[in-house]
Amino acid sequence: MAEYDYDLFVIGAGSGGVRAARLTALGGKRVAIAEEFRVGGTCVVRGCVPKKFMVMASEVSHAIEIAEGYGWSFEGTSFDWPKFLEAKDVEIARLSGIYAANLGKAGVDLIHGRAVLKDAHTVEIVGKDQIITAEKILIATGGRPWMPETLPGIEHAITSEEAFHLPELPKRILIAGGGYIAVEFAGIFAGLGVETTLIYRGPNILRGFDDDVRAHLADEIEKRGIKIILGCQHTELKKTETGIVNVLENGMEIETDVVMFATGRVPHVVDLGLETAGVELNEKGAIKVDSLSKTTAGNIWAIGDVTDRMNLTPVAIREAVAFHETVYKDNPQHFDYEAVATAVFSQPPVGVVGLTEAEARHSCPKGVDIYATRFRPMKYAFTGSDERVLMKLVVDADTQRVVGVHIVGPEAPEMIQLAAVAVKAGLTKAQWDATCAVHPTMAEELVTLKVKQSQETNAG
Repeated sequence: MAEYDYDLFVIGAGSGGVRAARLTALGGKRVAIAEEFRVGGTCVVRGCVPKKFMVMASEVSHAIEIAEGYGWSFEGTSFDWPKFLEAKDVEIARLSGIYAANLGKAGVDLIHGRAVLKDAHTVEIVGKDQIITAEKILIATGGRPWMPETLPGIEHAITSEEAFHLPELPKRILIAGGGYIAVEFAGIFAGLGVETTLIYRGPNILRGFDDDVRAHLADEIEKRGIKIILGCQHTELKKTETGIVNVLENGMEIETDVVMFATGRVPHVVDLGLETAGVELNEKGAIKVDSLSKTTAGNIWAIGDVTDRMNLTPVAIREAVAFHETVYKDNPQHFDYEAVATAVFSQPPVGVVGLTEAEARHSCPKGVDIYATRFRPMKYAFTGSDERVLMKLVVDADTQRVVGVHIVGPEAPEMIQLAAVAVKAGLTKAQWDATCAVHPTMAEELVTLKVKQSQETNAG
């Protein structure tokens, strides 16, 4: 048997790569991991975590409005963008350091540099004249923002990654895109007082989500002052002395200080040396893997966003665990992608798990029962706010299993985590109904919905 430098070499120290490396090293194997940027990957360094800090910062302005309705008064309130950035960066550095420290404690060798495959068992650390061999290799390089490179003036635009480090808060911003990243950043900048426009080429935001969720959220975020332009996209960006002119295909021209493209992410596979190692890509440009995350090269696996299966951090971590069980514990496992809950930290936020109504109508042979309600949260009773919560249950008409839950409103991400347990367990509508409500809460609506396709109520 050939002698290698390591039993496992991991390319990419994001959440999935780090979990796989640690588990394998703790199991007694020789493991190294290479990261070209900072340990923690997209989620910790330039994704979920810093974005959530930005969301929380931007929600304060709305909280002040609510507080005034309850009798509080404030004078001279202001937001210090540089101070926030400094605090955010300190915390991100701390979290990245924890990830690196945990790798060390597990016995993983951390290599700072870009790893490129030279063959199926060999990687080169670019610029360091370092060649490393490994019996098995795991690719966990994640994804990167995509931009329309052929659009005239695209060099004047930024992506979500640059949005975390803007030197100053703009007065005007236009965000191109209709997915969760675009919607979340629209809420962030609007909440921080920026004049915000969201443009999307599709008929409504959040493609792939339930149609009622999409329509409801679009209405609600417009109430927060965000201007939405649908069915339209850029034809050009023009830099001027006073800003950037967004030239749109409908003839409109909108000048803003910053233009951000949130038009999707693509697997990070560029210049990894995949062909030399026998690793094939699928038709979407992601690394082709089987159900056990093995690539077309016999000793190379891939997990996380680089495979473009379900691009969520917790999923990458679960895929890492399944990889370790399969490869190093002789316990073949694959992650179950059914009924995975997800959240959009828009303002108001969204929480969903399971099937949309359209999906359920295609997959439930005897049809579906829909239970839905819209109401004003009790929290807004004194504020005069017209904001509404949407809650929707999708039920298989035959088995009466609740196969989908969709929530738009305050604390939706927190509620959906617990609702996901019930959906994953296959509980029926009768079992949801048999659960006693907690009053007064928004969540009680989930176990008190009785009328199919219920009309708007007012719980406030």
